[in-house]
Order: sequence, then C-alpha cells, then structure tokens
Amino acid sequence: MQTRRTFLGSVGAAAALGVVGPAGLIGDAAAAENGATNINDAERTSVDSAAAPDRGEKILFWVAASTPCDKNLNFDPELYKDLLAYLKSQGADGVVVLGTTGEFPSFSFAERKKVAETAFKNRKGLNIMVSSGTSNFPETIELSKHAEDNGADGLLIVPPFYYKHPRQEALTKYYSMIFEQVKIPISLYHIPFASGVPISLELLHSLEHYPNLAGIKDSVDNAEEYHAFVKEFPSLNMRTGTDVNLKYALDHGMGAILAEGNVFTKQIASVFAAKRAGKDIDEPITKLYAAVKLLRPAGVDEYGPMKYALSLQMGTRQFYQRPPNSDVTEEQKTKIKAALDEIKRMG
Repeated sequence: MQTRRTFLGSVGAAAALGVVGPAGLIGDAAAAENGATNINDAERTSVDSAAAPDRGEKILFWVAASTPCDKNLNFDPELYKDLLAYLKSQGADGVVVLGTTGEFPSFSFAERKKVAETAFKNRKGLNIMVSSGTSNFPETIELSKHAEDNGADGLLIVPPFYYKHPRQEALTKYYSMIFEQVKIPISLYHIPFASGVPISLELLHSLEHYPNLAGIKDSVDNAEEYHAFVKEFPSLNMRTGTDVNLKYALDHGMGAILAEGNVFTKQIASVFAAKRAGKDIDEPITKLYAAVKLLRPAGVDEYGPMKYALSLQMGTRQFYQRPPNSDVTEEQKTKIKAALDEIKRMG
C-alpha cells in the first residue's frame, strides 16, 4: 500500500528519503512572489514568551516542518526562523526538523547540522524533534549526538534505507548501536513506502528495554496496522503521521506528526485543543477535513505547492524546494489562491 497521497505525486523514494491563519497573516500572491517581509513583531513577541510544551505529555501536535530554500536553492535561515514562529503562533506544540517533508535526503551532512542549529536557536517554546537518520550508523550517530548536545527534545530515526528486507536481528543491532550512545528520547520512523524497511512489532519489542525508546511515527494510512501498534505499545507514544488516523490516535492518548500541519496548522491545533479541554473533537475534525478537501486538489501534498501555499499564509516571500521535487505550476498557484480564499471565508 503506497500512501502519503501516492507518495507525493509519484516522487521516487530517494527524493522523499508529514490552513490558514488569522486574516492578517495571509499574504497575497504579490507578497509571496515578490518578497514581502516576515510575520509581524507582535506575533513574534508573543511566541517568544510562550512556554514549551510539557515533555511528559503524549497528546502533542508536531508539524513535520518544511525546510525553506531561496531561489538559488540555498537553505534560508531567516525564513526558517519565521516559519517556526508562525507554526507556534498557529498552535503547533512542536516540529520535526528535516523529516521527509523537510527533505532531509536533499541536504548535505553539514547542512543538516546547520538547519538543526537554526531550529534550536529559534525554537520559541516548540518541542524540537530532529530526524537524524541516514543510510549508515556512523552518520546517524553523529547527527543524533549533535542534536542531543544542542538541546533536542527527541529524535526520529528512519531505518537504514538502501538495503531492503534486512533481518530483524540486524535492524535491532543497528538501532541498538544508536540507543547505546544517545540518551534522549528516540522514536522509530515507520515509512516503508519510502524507506523500503518497515518498523515491526517484533523490532520494537527487541528494543523496549531501552528506557529512551519513545515510540514511533507511523506514516502509513492503514488503520488496522496503526491500531495494532497502539494496542501493542499503549505506554509508548505511537504517533500517527497521517490525518486518516488522527481521531483514533487522540482517542487513545497518542500524538501526531503531520506534514499537513504546514498548511493546516490552525485547524489541526484546534482538534488538539478540543481534546485537551475534554470537548468532542468531531466538529474541529470536520472543519479540518473541509479545509483539506478544498486545498489538497491544488497539489499541496507536494513540496513545491505546499511551500507556495505556506508562503502565502505567512505573508513572506516565496520559498522553494530542492530537486527532484517539482516546482509549483501556474495552474497550481491559481488553485491554491482560490482555495485559501475559500478557507478564509469559512472562518
């Protein structure tokens, strides 16, 4: 079963290895394309003073944050700073730095450290989880220790993704080498349609003696498989990585790491807020799905259109994705603007 919207519009596995805010934050097309400045100072001040989420709380909303690049495809630290502030202002509890939606395979080893360091310097009360996985254990350990040393709240580690169908004992050895050197919480990344290496119940059981095994991110839409994860490990945080399993996750005390959080931040945050307040979450989930239905046909599951939509929402200059992910088309831009206008009217 291939998911994440047919794997980001049929982008290859190597390329991928996660709406609208207040009216005043939605920039027009000229602002996005010609270079508006950043989110307003009052909003940034309120974000800077926000408290970090409780580390012991499981029902948290992490955004699988995109990684802004400029027109020359260089990492843009100023836009990243503004993105983090924006996501916090819209209700996100945390972000995953350089996950699949953050295009981690498209950045060099040195760049991955720089992006993470930028996140740590501008965390603004956000829980920071770093995606530190690579196809080999020396680099994975080095990136993991770098994150740990610089204040990461946790790690998300994809299996080594070049060799397919490794035996469980070999995967256990791989992850054990990391657990034995890194002590902050580690979650395993179940995204087999990209990595080619699933996270199994047996693998998790083989690692559960490590006290910093935190749980997983499950990016597969398969409800039955996700339910099995939750049933087998109720004390861990078996975070859903899809909006399809969001209600089930919250009903069972689990969190979520969502790529959809980039452009539907406010709607998803409203679902979590209702849950924490002990209210029924059906109404905010219905509003979320209504927004998704309007904007998703414009292609925002792909990174070019997603980043274009996000720049409109933030009121900043446009930011870009790296190849082999595709640029937003003029047709998609038109559809995105129309959908955002309609979502704004929905309130």
